[in-house]
Amino acid sequence: MLQIARRLRTMIKREPNMKVFMTRNEDVFIPLKVRVAKARKQRADLFVSIHADAFTNRAARGSSVFALSTKGATSAAARYLAQTQNESDQIGGVSKSGDRYLDHTMFDLVQTATINDSLKFGKEVLNRMGGINRLHKNRVDQAGFAVLKAPDIPSILVETAFISNVEEERKLRTSRFQQQIAESILAGIKAYFANGGARR
Repeated sequence: MLQIARRLRTMIKREPNMKVFMTRNEDVFIPLKVRVAKARKQRADLFVSIHADAFTNRAARGSSVFALSTKGATSAAARYLAQTQNESDQIGGVSKSGDRYLDHTMFDLVQTATINDSLKFGKEVLNRMGGINRLHKNRVDQAGFAVLKAPDIPSILVETAFISNVEEERKLRTSRFQQQIAESILAGIKAYFANGGARR
């Protein structure tokens, strides 16, 4: 879905007070943790991952938006803290306390707030996507996607349509649909900030 991401990048570049950073510019695989690390290095306000869905049932269709699940956040917190020294130094300027329980609690609080913001952001995008394509689900879904596990960046995964569905796969190839998806994501970004979404 690199074509949609590139269209979105072009539109964001035209917006005042917005900057865009792509975690990949070519159709090559970049490990999911690397993508998250790149976003954190840029101090991103938001993270959007754009995909096409697929399922064994070829009748499955529709667009959807995912945010990280609470269950996923808990296990991500444990893994993240185990792999990262000075984690609490990166969260809200809180110094590392030396108390593992306190550090874990601080991480959990930040991650929970981020998930709540991700759900708000996802809802704005999903509402706009519903105007151009049937929705697979009428709410932001949640799962433990690795690419959504930045602890401090509201993050969503946009499933544009099902490539396993012949009709939707055909639609995904059209410039018109690609542009509409990009426009709906940008509209969701603007609405999120207009409704009080915080910038870093």
